Amino acid sequence: MTPVFDPWQFSVVASDVLSVGYATPSAILARQQRRLAHVMALAQCRSRLYRERLRGLTPGQTPLQALPVVTRGELMQRFDDWVTDPQLKLDELRAFMADAGRVAEPYLGRYMVWESSGTSAQPGLFVQDAQAMAVYDALETLRRHAPRPLRRWVDPWCVGERIAFVGATNGHFASYVSVQRLRQINPWMAQAMQSFSILQSAEALVAGLNAFWPTVIACYPTVASLLAEQARSGALRVRPREVWTGGENLSPAVRQSVTQAWDCSLRNSYGASEFLSIAWECRQGCLHANADWVILEPVDEQRRPVPAGQTPCTTLLTHLAQTVQPLLRYDLGDQVTVHAERCACGSPLPVIEVQGRGDAPLVMAGRGGRKVTLLPLALTTVLEDQAGVFDFQLRQRDAHTLVLRLDLQGGDAAAAMARCRAALSGFAEVLGLQPIRVIEELGQVPRGRSGKVCRVLAAEAA
Repeated sequence: MTPVFDPWQFSVVASDVLSVGYATPSAILARQQRRLAHVMALAQCRSRLYRERLRGLTPGQTPLQALPVVTRGELMQRFDDWVTDPQLKLDELRAFMADAGRVAEPYLGRYMVWESSGTSAQPGLFVQDAQAMAVYDALETLRRHAPRPLRRWVDPWCVGERIAFVGATNGHFASYVSVQRLRQINPWMAQAMQSFSILQSAEALVAGLNAFWPTVIACYPTVASLLAEQARSGALRVRPREVWTGGENLSPAVRQSVTQAWDCSLRNSYGASEFLSIAWECRQGCLHANADWVILEPVDEQRRPVPAGQTPCTTLLTHLAQTVQPLLRYDLGDQVTVHAERCACGSPLPVIEVQGRGDAPLVMAGRGGRKVTLLPLALTTVLEDQAGVFDFQLRQRDAHTLVLRLDLQGGDAAAAMARCRAALSGFAEVLGLQPIRVIEELGQVPRGRSGKVCRVLAAEAA
């Protein structure tokens, strides 16, 4: 089985990615415009859906803001009209992806395919050709900040490491597909890169990691905090030099918890099923968008642009390397704040902050009959910083009641629940809420098929 990898395309993209490190913002904008015109022209020519949506618009002349917004639901409903390769049929793709044994198998011999995480109501199927994969490979290899630059210079593909991916291994998810593909491209890495399911018991996961003894652990932040707790208890004995996180929001409390547990470096990134490598973390701890290959538009409820530094309602994504499934002004669902100031690290790429999809504000009953909104980031910060818990789900039952589920048992669970009740009650009092009830819910923290946790659920989303 030949993996989807073109060395020539990778070398061309890699050269361009390296040169952007010395480019000006105007030069990056010029790259954006050239690539946007190219993708738009191909979409008009080969995609029936986009031929309709972009009728009368001229590539290279029509500004991006004049293009219509598209949603995942619309694109998936018209999948066969959306794609630019007529051999791609939704029913056939679904049949292919129903077999978990075919993860990372090239579809039609030339495409990587994966499914969305399941954190939104409408799942998606995404198809990547060799060009798109070359862009992802170059961005991951050359842009992700390495806390040990000399080691990464002589070993950019991490051949000298033992890498443990901890996530969902039961489906065609982007991260798992990517790991399996790397093992195909570099057969010598097959034994040095292993995947561990987050859906197994904590005891089984810890035993597997102890046996493998990784030097690098790649996982979601919630998984990293869970493993850090296992390390502090003495159950998990591995000593990774690096932890790579992505896929969920990484809070300062989780970062501190993980780095202190192992005295290691933590490297965060931001990506999505729609675009695997949206942003990377620099040595200053800031996320930089790969603006030469992806355009992010923070917008309000009416999809109007918001000023730099302001948190948007959602973010529109335009993929500048995707020609099989064009994504032009696609409603990503994440809240991405773009900052105007340049980063002290010297990169010309913009700094962003991300509030991921899923967690929702809670509207609770306040004193005097008023309604009070509790932001999910504030709630998670309270539970992390004041109660010291990281793996949890907080669900609103009504305007006076919260239901909390912790992935703990016995005395530890009782003590943690008491801390959580005190922290949440104190926070509610500060915000002027009427007295609240915090009810304990037994059982493991529920995760989507991808292993992700939606940690704060509003009443209407419960």
